[in-house]
Amino acid sequence: MAVNLGSVQRDDHTEWPKAPDPAALAAQGWAPTPFREFVVKVNSRCDLSCAYCYVYEMADRSWQEQPIRMSAATATRTGERIAEHVRGHGLQSVELILHGGEPLLAGPALLSHIVTATRAAVNGHARVGARIQTNGIRLDAGYLRMFDDLDIAVAISLDGDRKAHDRHRKYANGRGSYYAVTKSLGLLRDSFPHLFSGLLCTIDVRDDPVAIYEALLEHRPPRIDFLLPLGNWSYPPPGRMPGAAETPYADWLIAVFDRWYGAARKETDVRLFSEIIHLLLGGRSNSESLGLSPVTVLVIDTDGTIELSDTVRSSAPGAPSTGLHVARNAFDEALLLSEAVARQLGESALAPDCRSCKVRAVCGGGQFAHRYRAETGFANPSVYCPDLLRLIRHIRRVVAADVSSQLERLG
Repeated sequence: MAVNLGSVQRDDHTEWPKAPDPAALAAQGWAPTPFREFVVKVNSRCDLSCAYCYVYEMADRSWQEQPIRMSAATATRTGERIAEHVRGHGLQSVELILHGGEPLLAGPALLSHIVTATRAAVNGHARVGARIQTNGIRLDAGYLRMFDDLDIAVAISLDGDRKAHDRHRKYANGRGSYYAVTKSLGLLRDSFPHLFSGLLCTIDVRDDPVAIYEALLEHRPPRIDFLLPLGNWSYPPPGRMPGAAETPYADWLIAVFDRWYGAARKETDVRLFSEIIHLLLGGRSNSESLGLSPVTVLVIDTDGTIELSDTVRSSAPGAPSTGLHVARNAFDEALLLSEAVARQLGESALAPDCRSCKVRAVCGGGQFAHRYRAETGFANPSVYCPDLLRLIRHIRRVVAADVSSQLERLG
């Protein structure tokens, strides 16, 4: 379905692609896709001071107005809203992601409560998966036993070896966190390996890519998520000059891809590469950073306010705000906001240059946060456009040659 989109200027001067009235879209056969991932900000402060943090170091400062911890009452109401959404749309499974700030600062009682209250509210109508994204510093045997009891998966942020990690992920006093994180990671990996869901690594193009990949492999992660630093056309990421032909991030990632894809045996899953290959072969995207599938992620902040994406905090003050709250608004109301509709319309919501691009079904315009430009908002290609184009083309060439070789071998 082709839908013409313009751009809308919101009261907070954050422009999103403007979607037609949902009723008009429904008449054309469109229906919103229900939310399936609920990012719950259980704590709004952190015990690290990471240089690239989009919550505390970039454009939006709303965290300063948030309560430090989510209250038990707000957690309960959030679970009830999730259950309401599950029943209303007949969902079979949803994911609860415990996030922050640093979620472990919320304490075991609140973390346990939000998971058990949500599952109780859903009452068997759907599976409620749960996972936590942590910096790992406070992860200990007590937490891990609780996560084991509640079946909560654990992902840890680690930026490679000690030098790379400690360059950015520091305590407020400037001391690096590498040894504390790897100690906790060893406990998770060795004693509760079934809870270990993977590592998140933010790329720094100054580091040797293969050395970083191999340093992460030493911890035997089931998955590695390489993250592009949050930046945009108005606030460029390190080493990325907007509009320039150079592709420092693609160069970095291609070196890792060739090492990963060329390994004699599968060492781990690298989500970015697997997702690109999946999309090249005609699959649907499972990430809001790639592809054209509807985005089904919703964020609930510590005070109960509802946001569509916390990563767009990196672009402009108020960018993720919806004006909705779990105490008074059902999640279906968020589905009908222009911002949510634009994130579910696929190709129709892309910038004109993206709609004419041959790899648009794979790139999907890139992550929304990377598209922002002052005055024109999010109706732009990703600031990483040249990098994404080169990376996707490289992976396509390698995989196509491999498939052709395998078919020829099979006769």
